[in-house]
Amino acid sequence: MNTQDRSPSGLRRWLEQRWPLAPMLRLALDEDIPGGPRVAYVLGSATLFLFLLQAVTGIWQLFYYVPTVDHAYESVLYLRLYVAFGWLVHGLHYWGANAFMVVMTLHAARVFLWGAYKQPRELTWLAGVALLVLGLGMMFSGAILPWDELGYWAGEVGADIAASVPLVGEFLGLLLRGDNTLAQLALSRAYVLHVAILPGLAAALIVVHLVAFRQTGSAGPWDPEKRKRPGGFWPDQVFRDVVMAALLLIVLVALCAYAPAPITGPADPQDSSYVPKPEWTFLFLYQALKVFKGPWEPVGSVGVPLVLVLLLVLLPFLDRSEERAPAKRRGVIACGIILAAAVISLGLAGYLSQPPSGPPAAAPNLPPPAAAAKPAEPPPAASPEAVKAGGQLFDAKGCAACHSVNGKGGELGPDLSGESQRGRARPWLIAHIRDAGTHNPNTIMPPYPGLTDKQVSGMVDYLMSLSATTAAAPPKPPPSQEEREPGPAARMIGSPDHGRLLYVQYCQGCHGVDGDDGIDNPGADAGKIPPLRHIARKFVSEDPATFARNVDLSIQFGSRPAGPNPAMSMPGFGATASLSQPQIANLEAYILDSNGVNRAQIMNPGVDPPLFLLLTSAAFALAGLIMTGAWLRLRKRNPATRP
Repeated sequence: MNTQDRSPSGLRRWLEQRWPLAPMLRLALDEDIPGGPRVAYVLGSATLFLFLLQAVTGIWQLFYYVPTVDHAYESVLYLRLYVAFGWLVHGLHYWGANAFMVVMTLHAARVFLWGAYKQPRELTWLAGVALLVLGLGMMFSGAILPWDELGYWAGEVGADIAASVPLVGEFLGLLLRGDNTLAQLALSRAYVLHVAILPGLAAALIVVHLVAFRQTGSAGPWDPEKRKRPGGFWPDQVFRDVVMAALLLIVLVALCAYAPAPITGPADPQDSSYVPKPEWTFLFLYQALKVFKGPWEPVGSVGVPLVLVLLLVLLPFLDRSEERAPAKRRGVIACGIILAAAVISLGLAGYLSQPPSGPPAAAPNLPPPAAAAKPAEPPPAASPEAVKAGGQLFDAKGCAACHSVNGKGGELGPDLSGESQRGRARPWLIAHIRDAGTHNPNTIMPPYPGLTDKQVSGMVDYLMSLSATTAAAPPKPPPSQEEREPGPAARMIGSPDHGRLLYVQYCQGCHGVDGDDGIDNPGADAGKIPPLRHIARKFVSEDPATFARNVDLSIQFGSRPAGPNPAMSMPGFGATASLSQPQIANLEAYILDSNGVNRAQIMNPGVDPPLFLLLTSAAFALAGLIMTGAWLRLRKRNPATRP
């Protein structure tokens, strides 16, 4: 950099009188690089650029994010779909996090290959290793915050891994969860970690890393002859760094436009059809736990990551020779390649691993298909005293305010008459009374943990006895389709990919593979169960929310096809609690996707994503031409900066 004194003017003079602008610029830009500037050196500045991008987009998202289990998912989707350029902000943060880990790993690999961790640069290397570990922590905690299925199960898997650590596992699992289950406390702790603690530590370590780097300077190439001809950081290396940052930003915008962050559906702890996997950065550890099973599990959960971190930390102290050329460090390079190959192989194996094969599970809370045609088993005998006590408790707890019995009571909840004939076992009813959220996370029914086992058993006896007392009562006519309101699933945005799994399990047997053709239905006017890929026009709407509401009524409450005596009718998956509301939302997303409608369509993009990418690329190309011209002028004016 040309440091000749020139008379400052205007704003610069005003600043220099109050703040050491010139010394700060000289400190930041006046640096000799052994061997001159190189493209290989841009990885460090690219990592810093991506960290700053994460900070900016993360803060922006905080204006919309609500860190509660009942609003986190909706708040993230509101930003993505309804806030102008929200898709860009969220996408840059999602893809930027992945790029940050990739670029930082490549930077560490370049430093390892060039032997730039050797004396006197041990502190620079150690700060970099700590930043790599913190980056993994931010990936883990950030994945939990949307409180979707991917994030929920990633948190559950991570907490289970922590709980398997010998001696302190129980403490670590409780520290992450905050309770026995992954719920609000876990989300709050992940939020504090991701937003405050980990970024603060990372910022401090970046300062330590940069100061240590400037103290020792760049190591340069491993060839001593190439190091003899230095070059300046300004403007040549700065030009390369800026070009790299611009290219990264264009690539990230392209990913936001054409490969948006995935939607995995709202968190559903009761959904056994979802196969949990961690983020790609932890797939090697996920697979290692499959290799080390039973009593060897701590080797996978603790031993593998501990050995990896210790090897990175101890590397400068184990490899103490002054030789940096890879050809003369064959042992160290070979160990590094073997270690990297093992991590990559385990990660690929974890990515490609599939759930255990087997027949689809029967619908929960319903008898298996083979038993569907059999008459219901008689309810278990219960003493009249227990039934009477259960009925009194039912009245005392105000259950009739929401549920009707014998045609009397509230209509907010389902009618409880004939409960024994719905195929539900006593354990299901007991669990539902204690906490209905175990079967439906979106229920408004409060939990009753204070009831004794005897009280709960008596209430179950009462409910199971209602079938006999209400058999002669005239059934209340069900509301028409027009009178019903869509369920909570209609307001959720599910995942088509997960919805396909549910479709295969619950719907394919009637509606056919991919919903193309339904099976025969004698007695129905249509003669067949209707297909779902080309759904009836009365359901279709260009508005995804309207389309989802139309479909939701049939899935929630079922439907009877027109005809004199159809052999089959569609069951109400919501009314019978066969599927949870998040599962229904995923199924609806799949049905919409099969009919060419995106349930997660961006409603307010600000600028159409492909068009925004085109405009951004054109603006960067123009800025690149201007910057290249300025760089060439600086090189011509300051020949000393040329390598």
